Amino acid sequence: ENDVHVIGMSSLAAGHKTLLPQLVAELKKLEREDILVGVGGVIPAQDYRFLYEHGAAAIFGPGTVIPVAAQKVIKAIYRQLGYEEVAN
Repeated sequence: ENDVHVIGMSSLAAGHKTLLPQLVAELKKLEREDILVGVGGVIPAQDYRFLYEHGAAAIFGPGTVIPVAAQKVIKAIYRQLGYEEVAN
């Protein structure tokens, strides 16, 4: 299937608490709540809860190991597609 499964949003200037809710709201308007949103950048740990509560599927801060991030995204996609078990 050729379709968008994930949108990655990068925040380096503290816009994540404004931009993420707007992006999630637009996806909802388009009836595309099935699209996961990952957030990366310089994001303070105290903002993580807010971002998860407002639709972030994953958050990747400074020092994120790329293969670990890729695995996290793939697992989130599998769960979104309804696969009950995801290989570790």
